Amino acid sequence: MSFLRNCWYVAGWADELIEGQLLPRTVLNEKIVLFRDSKGTLQALQDRCPHRFVPLHLGRLHNDRIQCAYHGLSFDCSGACVHNPHGNGAIPNAARVRVYPMQERHGFAWIWMGEPDRADPALITDFSAMDPQTAYIGKSYLHVKANYVLETDNILDLSHIEFLHGNSLGSAAVAQGVIEVEQHGEVVHSKRTTHNEQLTPDLERLRGIPSGQRVDRWLDVRWNAPSNLLLNSGYTPSGEPRENGRSVYVAHVFTPETAGTTHYWFGIAFPKELGEEGRRLAEENIQWLLQPFTTEDMPMLQAQQEVIGDQDFWALKPVLLVSDGGAVRARRLLEKMIQQEQNMTNTRHESPSLSMETALQRSENP
Repeated sequence: MSFLRNCWYVAGWADELIEGQLLPRTVLNEKIVLFRDSKGTLQALQDRCPHRFVPLHLGRLHNDRIQCAYHGLSFDCSGACVHNPHGNGAIPNAARVRVYPMQERHGFAWIWMGEPDRADPALITDFSAMDPQTAYIGKSYLHVKANYVLETDNILDLSHIEFLHGNSLGSAAVAQGVIEVEQHGEVVHSKRTTHNEQLTPDLERLRGIPSGQRVDRWLDVRWNAPSNLLLNSGYTPSGEPRENGRSVYVAHVFTPETAGTTHYWFGIAFPKELGEEGRRLAEENIQWLLQPFTTEDMPMLQAQQEVIGDQDFWALKPVLLVSDGGAVRARRLLEKMIQQEQNMTNTRHESPSLSMETALQRSENP
């Protein structure tokens, strides 16, 4: 499976990376070791010693260098081998590992999997609504045995919450909600609005809505390639304008581990102006969300993946519904971006070979 490479992926919550500790993680089928150096900067190296291919995360981090546990070669943050304890200490030219650009922003650790010189921090998806400097963030993680695009489909089409989450997130009004799909450049918005909706008792409690109060609800999802989604979920008493209601932001971030497995980081934000109440709500809400995500979404997506296997999604000829608009738009856009990236890469790789071929023809036909 092809992935979009020249973009920023989430490699974890930023506070997962602790100074002095090595964290192994697989992203886009590549094994990587993550750590925070002595200056607090995030670092990422290929998790494979070039000597005997032992994972570097099994080694020791000291003075911002990773010492391989097998034969003691040490690598610095540039990926270069800086110490060879054997013989006269000469370091082979090939003794280095790949380095991946990293950035820390809005509470996430971001990694660039493509060409390092194109790693522009300005391209990082805006998750300022989830910034721990301004909001209390309830955070969690799931490892899902399903393709990451199936995950984004799931969030871009929230009509499923009426049926899959009927006792928690859904209601009988969701599937009949008003749907709007917008695309602005390479950003897709999938918006769903319901009217005169009766929420579940749990949602009423967690959102501070009086029991039995009928509401109008909006579920506005923003998708940024390749798989970073931000949900603005809000409520207002039925018939009242949106500005009279309240909303919360929920991040759904999917990073492909492999073609069939996905890292899923999700979080919910409450403004720090709420004080300790905001902290409590963040923790209570994330613990509550973990239940439907783990026991309802995850088994469904994993069952879906088992049926699809390694078959092409479109080759299976899925029957499309009106609610699929946002998911289809995002899928098509992502496929286009991946194809464009591959075309550019192939063009750069083919140019030298074409030049050589031309030179050979000229030498044979002076």
